[in-house]
Amino acid sequence: METLFLTVVLGLVAALQAQDPLSFTSEEQDLTGTWYVKALVTDREVPEGKRPSQVSPVTVTALEGGDLEATFTFMKEGQCHQKKVLMQKTEEPGKYSTYGGKKLMYLQELPVKGHEIWYCECHHHGKLRRIGKLMGKSPDVNPGALEEFKKFIWCKGLLEENIFMPTQR
Repeated sequence: METLFLTVVLGLVAALQAQDPLSFTSEEQDLTGTWYVKALVTDREVPEGKRPSQVSPVTVTALEGGDLEATFTFMKEGQCHQKKVLMQKTEEPGKYSTYGGKKLMYLQELPVKGHEIWYCECHHHGKLRRIGKLMGKSPDVNPGALEEFKKFIWCKGLLEENIFMPTQR
């Protein structure tokens, strides 16, 4: 009996240690409102001239059934364009499907209040592409949140030198 108890306890400890230090966004967390892009990282190096130097905030609206709508503005050929992206809730907490299932978005809470990581995976021309964004409810950069973001990208196999921090528009 004592051996069985020890086996169960050791198994639980091992399972807890193996868990990802970041948790998926919980059902209770309110994702609505304005979010600011603090930092971006991609799985490939983006030349300095091709990186977005400025980004607009993202407004998130809750829809029926747990889906979300993200609205943002971007510049193209000198003109502002507004884009709305439907993020469809999946069975997995914190996981959303976009563009008809072509992209998967993972929203993860950070221990730093008011900050999350939005991580996207998609296949483009047969290759897996990955992008991570450090998002916050305030436009100010939080050093603790940035450190958590660096830990996250390291766990995902992304390179710290591929992080860039655009200014808010």
